[in-house]
Amino acid sequence: MKSLAAALVLLAASAFALPDPGFDGKPEKTAPVVQAKASAAAISEVDSRVWVEIEAPGKAERQTAVDAGISIEEVKPGMAAGFATPQALERAKAAGLKIRTTVTLRQRFGALDFPEKDAVYHNYKELEADMRSLAARAPDLVSIFSIGKSTLGKDLWAVRLTRGAKGTKPSKKPGIVFMGTHHAREHLSTEVPLLIAKHLVDNRADMEIARLLETRDVYFIPMVNPDGVEYDIEGGKYHMHRKNMAKNADGSTGVDLNRNYAWGWGGGGASPNPGDDTYRGPSAFSEPESRAVKAFVEARPNLKVMISYHTFSELILYPWGGSDEQIPDAKALAAFKAMAGEMAKMTGYTPEQSSDLYIATGDTCDWAWGAKGIFAFTFELTPKSMWDGGFYPGAGVVSRVFQANIRPALYLIDLSDDPLRAVKGASVFASTPASKSSGESTK
Repeated sequence: MKSLAAALVLLAASAFALPDPGFDGKPEKTAPVVQAKASAAAISEVDSRVWVEIEAPGKAERQTAVDAGISIEEVKPGMAAGFATPQALERAKAAGLKIRTTVTLRQRFGALDFPEKDAVYHNYKELEADMRSLAARAPDLVSIFSIGKSTLGKDLWAVRLTRGAKGTKPSKKPGIVFMGTHHAREHLSTEVPLLIAKHLVDNRADMEIARLLETRDVYFIPMVNPDGVEYDIEGGKYHMHRKNMAKNADGSTGVDLNRNYAWGWGGGGASPNPGDDTYRGPSAFSEPESRAVKAFVEARPNLKVMISYHTFSELILYPWGGSDEQIPDAKALAAFKAMAGEMAKMTGYTPEQSSDLYIATGDTCDWAWGAKGIFAFTFELTPKSMWDGGFYPGAGVVSRVFQANIRPALYLIDLSDDPLRAVKGASVFASTPASKSSGESTK
């Protein structure tokens, strides 16, 4: 997750179900394996992490914390909290941060057991089955293909919705891609793009949705990090696992895929220490998952918009995340702000430049905009805080989070022909659409 610092906007958190979403908890057995799957012993650094609260009256202290390797998950007035290895904790102390409390994950969160089977959340095999079912239901509209392989050899599945092109066939139609689960423990970020794809198929006879499917090239990659997802639900308990399952040189496991992209890689807010939750990897695009996303994007010059779903905090973030500077293109910046503001009206989320929370480099959306000129947003989904459910908010939230996010998705699909139209409100899906046609360009 880019940042879980939602408590900057935590005014009145609503109640959500306790952690109880449930997965089947069974490791993937059928996908091809290119290296031995890491055992629980091989990822013992997960068990050594602590939940730490630090005194943080401002952004400077938050930045010091993330630069020390702490993955900040909560910000409240005068305080920030998150996950830290013992080494990161010592680096934070050495940097002068004042530590309020530390507790082990088990002391703070318990075992987080869940039912053996859940009807809502998807493991890897269930996701693939649903995507194939979607393609079978509407073969004239939907196709499925793999964009590459994960560290442990799983296919990274994409589903495509458009008329007149299937699979990897090129298209000149304006394109948009929705991605989820860069971070393993953020399971809700898999469900939202999958449900949006299903919604488009189920409502393909609706006049406006039919127009979008006829004139746009729409992609969904709901699970960028399947190895990490499968580990996080392995053994009947959650592991609070964020990274992929790469074996690091020091014996630790995992790279933070959302710190592994090339734009600004190696800068602030992305740890060089392999044991940290925000470890950026040995080099930009060192991981097969981020390389697969890169290849996918580079093969599709028609892509104009990207959405990367994360949890949690109820934020809508736009570039830059790796710099306090604003993007230099004034027209594009105005469009980013207009789109983020409009989608905030639809969701109740808070819109802001990503680095307003703290600088974090190697981010997906910074790369998409900086390297490819793609209007890219990070959505931090419900809930607002760890204590409203955090990464595991329960099955009951899925439907309402999807309902809150379907209109923003339709809005962005519509604007993917020319995102600059957002400045004049020129979309039928805007909360207060302009009177002009949704297809009129501002160029």
